[in-house]
Amino acid sequence: MRSHPVSLRSIFSTTLTKPLLGLTALSLGALALTGCPRAPTQRAADNAATQTASQIATSDTTTASTNPNEILNVSYDVSRDLYKKYNDWFNQQYKTQHSTAISIKQSHGGSSKQALSVANGLPADVVTMNQGSDIAMLVKKGLIDPNWQTALPNQAVPYTTTMVLLVRKDNPKQIKDWNDLARDGVSVVIANPKTSGTARYGVLAAYGYALKHGDEKAAQQTLRQILSHVATYDSGARAATTTFAQRQIGDVLITTENEAHISQQQFANDGLQIVYPSYSVRINNPVAVVTAVTDKRGTTQLAHDYLAGLWSKPAQTLMAEEYLRPVDAEVLAKFRDRFPDIATFDANETFGDWDTIMDKYFKDGALFDQLANPASLASATK
Repeated sequence: MRSHPVSLRSIFSTTLTKPLLGLTALSLGALALTGCPRAPTQRAADNAATQTASQIATSDTTTASTNPNEILNVSYDVSRDLYKKYNDWFNQQYKTQHSTAISIKQSHGGSSKQALSVANGLPADVVTMNQGSDIAMLVKKGLIDPNWQTALPNQAVPYTTTMVLLVRKDNPKQIKDWNDLARDGVSVVIANPKTSGTARYGVLAAYGYALKHGDEKAAQQTLRQILSHVATYDSGARAATTTFAQRQIGDVLITTENEAHISQQQFANDGLQIVYPSYSVRINNPVAVVTAVTDKRGTTQLAHDYLAGLWSKPAQTLMAEEYLRPVDAEVLAKFRDRFPDIATFDANETFGDWDTIMDKYFKDGALFDQLANPASLASATK
């Protein structure tokens, strides 16, 4: 394994205490285009990602740079607000420490779409994802060090979040929990689980809740009813937010806690309300250096320092300000009023590792396809 000491130690404090205060971890023991009513198959999503990677890789902004003071962060859809602020902060700190200005470029989209783009040639120096399977896929491709989780604190997870429900002013459909999404007359908006890690977490959260309250057969029926009410599948979580909040489609948006708060702020006049379900999934947001790229470009140390900075007090504070749950307990305690206690489960403890989850629930013909009307899904690929 490569050793990457943190050269910015005087700036970055990576001391961690007990993570996830306010998230009670429990175990059960037990690219669609915006407006498209059904999600495409995984093959269609992969093809779209391949085309996207080809288009992006030839653009001026994301072609592999020969500048050792420039890095590209390829990230998931709703992280752009955090990294815009973090990049400004890190750039200033780095310039102060090294008397050198750096350039940090960003690429955002559905998490799995982004990972596929990197696998297909998008020259990311770092990836900051919302699902471990996306990084694991890049490890299998030989792009990321197999020991990436031990290269950074807390298994390379600097912050977490959870899935919530965003409803319209005064909650006219009286939505209080996941089972309310199965009621007749409720229109649901969610991103496409074929391309969006956030959407997969949404499906798993609803299914985990249903399993907690019934057997597998009953849980599948509940999930089938919820999915039958989906008005549109979007390619990423931010696109789903636009569909719900700006285009005024649907009664409820399934999204992450931080995205729900951002939507409330950006559409303040609409009076959107956040509903915390009684039980949801804990989302770990892992990060990694793409060593196959950085070793060639000479940016490995810069890329590592960039990610290591995410555990600094200022960066952890930025996360809390963006309604992401920092893993630094002291910072989290200062923002306690932003993060209500919510019972959560770990997706891997409940459903297995990500390879198992993808095979059982999200590959072509798996449970999601079966419950989300397979006839419609099949016709979407013709």
